[in-house]
Amino acid sequence: MDFNAFKEAVIRQCREKGITEYELYYQAAESTSVSAYLHEINEFTASNEGGVCFRAIVNGRMGYASTEALSEEQAEALVTKAADNAATLETDDPVFLGEGGQEYEPLEPRNVPLPSTDELIRTVLDSQELLYGADKAVIDGSSTEGFAQRGKFAIVNSKGLDLHYENGVCGIVSVAVVSDGKEMANDFQFQLGDLNQIDRKALAEKAAREALLSLGGEAAPTGSYPVVFSPKAMSDLLATFSDIFSSETAQKGLSRLAGAEGTTIAAPIVTLVDDPFHPENPMPINFDAEGSPTHRKNVIENGVLNTLLYNLKTAALAGKKTTGNASKSGYAAAVGVRPFSMYLQPGDMTEEELLRKAGSGVYIKSLGGLHAGANPVTGDFSLQSAGFLIENGEKTKPVKSFTVAGNFYDLLKNITALADNCRLPGAMGMTAFGSPSVLAEGLSIAGKA
Repeated sequence: MDFNAFKEAVIRQCREKGITEYELYYQAAESTSVSAYLHEINEFTASNEGGVCFRAIVNGRMGYASTEALSEEQAEALVTKAADNAATLETDDPVFLGEGGQEYEPLEPRNVPLPSTDELIRTVLDSQELLYGADKAVIDGSSTEGFAQRGKFAIVNSKGLDLHYENGVCGIVSVAVVSDGKEMANDFQFQLGDLNQIDRKALAEKAAREALLSLGGEAAPTGSYPVVFSPKAMSDLLATFSDIFSSETAQKGLSRLAGAEGTTIAAPIVTLVDDPFHPENPMPINFDAEGSPTHRKNVIENGVLNTLLYNLKTAALAGKKTTGNASKSGYAAAVGVRPFSMYLQPGDMTEEELLRKAGSGVYIKSLGGLHAGANPVTGDFSLQSAGFLIENGEKTKPVKSFTVAGNFYDLLKNITALADNCRLPGAMGMTAFGSPSVLAEGLSIAGKA
């Protein structure tokens, strides 16, 4: 039974059982992934998974039930189980369903053609050879992955919502391992889009070139001096601390931004945007997991916290309107809050000009230990880093095996310049984070004495 037939079966069951407030949420994904190691395919995976979650409001309480099987029997079981769950709940928390009849941003899904398995295998093997040919320093251990995925979402409820979304995405990941005979270094690069239009040679060459730049060097000198974060490093840091902008996190007392809307929390040059339609987000969507319209918003504007991110429940608790940021980590998961494409708005100087403004310091290319070395509640972080020294306004010697430490809340206030090179290097799914190169003060570097 397809989703549309299952939907009608569920609605019939609701009528028969006298359930007048309900929602059916559908999520499914088909994906294929192929990896090459040495000169052959070493891994192949294919999956087709998904299911539905049914929510019913009975006597003011919300019951849940979910299933992967779409059949007439499951439609009846799903409705019965959700109603029974609602009857056993003892909570008086407010419950909400999205309203129908709302206006949504017109959207043309970026639905790239998905390759056949044979095409994907050929592309990955060819990309692997391009990686080996990118530089004579590229050695065994280098690998290439190709993937293709199609995602589907739908929401139907008793208040007139009937929304659906489908989109596909493909990509190539090149991981270059290089050696100068004394030490090894690695770097990865990826690109999304039509596999036939991705410049796989340029991708492999960039991975090899960036890996080669990391060879040599030693720990950065210990001290406190200007730090420039690369777009990738700052994006990773933003992703790690993004939950502080969630109203759900704030209402649980796990964010220092609770009650801070309307106050200055960052430097005046800082504007933080959440945009579900950013051109680098491969899966733009015009409704959230509750069917509310999505839209671009400045979370921070010129240093001032404009808004946290809300779903229907957290917005009602705060006396506000939803920002269209309801989320579900899977079809059976509870409704939460998440950004879509969250990024720091770029400045108007090049990275070279940013480095000249820094004068001397350290350029951080990559961060490690983000889960163990960062505390999203306090904002504190102490992270393994690698990058380059900044001397006389230019990147010079590579540095590695040093630690950068600070506090994310303080970092936002101590940003002194932003470059114009904003990227979303982590744009692999429906949640992406991005940043330009960022110059900040007040951070501690622990390296060599």
